[in-house]
Amino acid sequence: MPQPGRSGVGAAFFDVDETLITVKSMFRFLEHHFRERGLPPDAYRRAAATLRERAAAGVSRLRTNREYYRLYAGHPVDATFAHGRSWFEAELATGTLLHEPVVSALRRHRREGALIVLVSGSFRPCLEPVAELLGADEILCGEPEIADGHWTGELERPVIGVEKGRLAREALRRHGVPMARATAYADHASDLHLLRAVGHPVVVGDDTVLGAHVAATGGGTLPGIRCAPRAAALGTG
Repeated sequence: MPQPGRSGVGAAFFDVDETLITVKSMFRFLEHHFRERGLPPDAYRRAAATLRERAAAGVSRLRTNREYYRLYAGHPVDATFAHGRSWFEAELATGTLLHEPVVSALRRHRREGALIVLVSGSFRPCLEPVAELLGADEILCGEPEIADGHWTGELERPVIGVEKGRLAREALRRHGVPMARATAYADHASDLHLLRAVGHPVVVGDDTVLGAHVAATGGGTLPGIRCAPRAAALGTG
């Protein structure tokens, strides 16, 4: 069981995309993955455009999240994890991948003995390098189905919306951390259930839904990402 330090925080949950890191990992990784497979650049552009068009047409984040993972059907799992490592190294080398205000908060919580948990609709090939670099203890994320060492294209466990909150509460019970001693950091309205699962929510940026929750219940704010318009299709986090 984690031992809360000076802040009294026993567990800290972090959304990933545009919270801990400055990019949408699933889109950026897909582009890298297709390139590593030798596919033409237009293959990524078509896939990304289709997902964005589906979202713009009102298709749910959960459904487009599932549709994203179908793009990996039949590809070897080991190769995808290798692509995840090379993608992360290339992104990290730019010097702009990590969102320092949130990374600093994570490192403070880790020094003070809190359990560090990443919570994301993205998947392990993208997230394991992030967790290793920052010293996260657990990853709660999308879990695509695997058969005979290959992705089937189906998603066994999506981690979107309500599921983020459910998994956070489950982790708190598993580790014996009361809600009052838990914090969570997130940037998008779809993460509201995650922030509701903890006693000290922190909104990253200026999302009005999360801001209203923090204003009503108490919590904190950190600066958000100032970048191109968000790619809302996948509900990654």
